[in-house]
Amino acid sequence: MAIKEAISYCFRNYVGFKGRAARSEYWYWTLFVYLLLIVAWLIDMTVFGFNTTGVNPMAVLASLATLLPTLAVSARRLHDIDRSGWWALLIFTVIGYIVLIYWACLRGTVGANRFGSDPLEGKV
Repeated sequence: MAIKEAISYCFRNYVGFKGRAARSEYWYWTLFVYLLLIVAWLIDMTVFGFNTTGVNPMAVLASLATLLPTLAVSARRLHDIDRSGWWALLIFTVIGYIVLIYWACLRGTVGANRFGSDPLEGKV
């Protein structure tokens, strides 16, 4: 999946917690979100200057706009390695964050699993 396809699909399927997401979809989306947040932060610094309160309006808007799609693609990525999307709650622990990064790097289960068909079927 190319970066444009991944971004487009994540926005179209922004509350789709069912199914599976390949590594490329997840990592392209993650790259897009981080780049968007950097741009939003730069706009905040340019327009509002250095803000010591920690509230940057553009960054907050960008975060809110990408929150649901990020949660959905994270759950679908966990589904691809045959884990429940509820494992995403590990993000709230330091060790869990490391585990989630590791799991996001793993290749998904080959063929169909309990969450749906293989998103890479016929593409490998």
